[in-house]
Amino acid sequence: MAREPVVSRAPEIVEEEERALRPQRIRDMVGQGDVTARLEIALDAARKRSEILGHILFDGPPGLGKTTLAMAVPREMGVGFQIASGAALQAPKDLIPYLTNAEENSVLFIDEIHRLPKVVEEFLYPAMEDFRIDITLGDGMNARTINMALRPFTLIGATTRAGLISAPLRDRFVMREHLEFYTLDELSEIVRRNSRKLNTEIVDEACREIATRSRGTPRLANNRLRWVRDYATSKADGRVTLPIADAALKMQGVDPLGLDGQDRKYLQTIVHTFHGGPAGVEAIAHTMNLPPDTLVDEVEPFLLRAGLVIRTPRGRKVTNSGYAHLGLEAPEEPAQGNLF
Repeated sequence: MAREPVVSRAPEIVEEEERALRPQRIRDMVGQGDVTARLEIALDAARKRSEILGHILFDGPPGLGKTTLAMAVPREMGVGFQIASGAALQAPKDLIPYLTNAEENSVLFIDEIHRLPKVVEEFLYPAMEDFRIDITLGDGMNARTINMALRPFTLIGATTRAGLISAPLRDRFVMREHLEFYTLDELSEIVRRNSRKLNTEIVDEACREIATRSRGTPRLANNRLRWVRDYATSKADGRVTLPIADAALKMQGVDPLGLDGQDRKYLQTIVHTFHGGPAGVEAIAHTMNLPPDTLVDEVEPFLLRAGLVIRTPRGRKVTNSGYAHLGLEAPEEPAQGNLF
């Protein structure tokens, strides 16, 4: 008997599903209570005064809702919205279409704004402060500068590495908001809400189990939920119970603390190859055949926050908790000699 063809979901459907899981309004967000409270005050004041909203910078680790908040702001204000990426804006000419096409009081969102080159940053300064740009036409003796006025707009920047943003650019943002990791209760509520959006029946214990293994990050929680939903549909009746969630996440290689295979390989490399450390990140990366940036940006932040690894002046070192998580016994520290 001929097998039925496998039909994959179209990219448009996946994007639609992703948008559906994002809160559309600030009041619908779970967590980041202090940030959303300050945002709502700023938005309400701007509406009451019929003024433009000040520029806003969101910073924090990936997956905590910077883009979600940035997209909610223009919806709250009822204004136009443009999205750009800092990595794609390599010259002032790349930024000009966004600035000249910006509608009155609209929002321009630049993701990963720390990746803007210096020349683009400097071109952006008068646009942010005075809503104008200087365009140079021609070269050499025949060059001339045109001063072009812009319609007032709000710039929202998002970055995972606020320290890489220059002070002159950082100081031009009226509001700077740092997003924190989510609590277990907040993540459980996010999983519960999004399971309803995905038409998936899930028990409270399974919600909490998924939240526990999501590292305090909604994006990871949503990804884990989608996988658990697929597993429940394929291996069970579609209802997500605690055993189903546990089996699904175990099959994905996610352990009870939220570590995946790459995280555990990082710990094992330091333990077995470098005798527990300290070891330099480049040496670890070469041993694992990974770029050092991958370890610094993706692997280490959670391991450091969970207390499984520490950074010392000589390099990374696995803690006693890290050994215990791997089921190993931590080596005894050498005895300190008498200094007197």
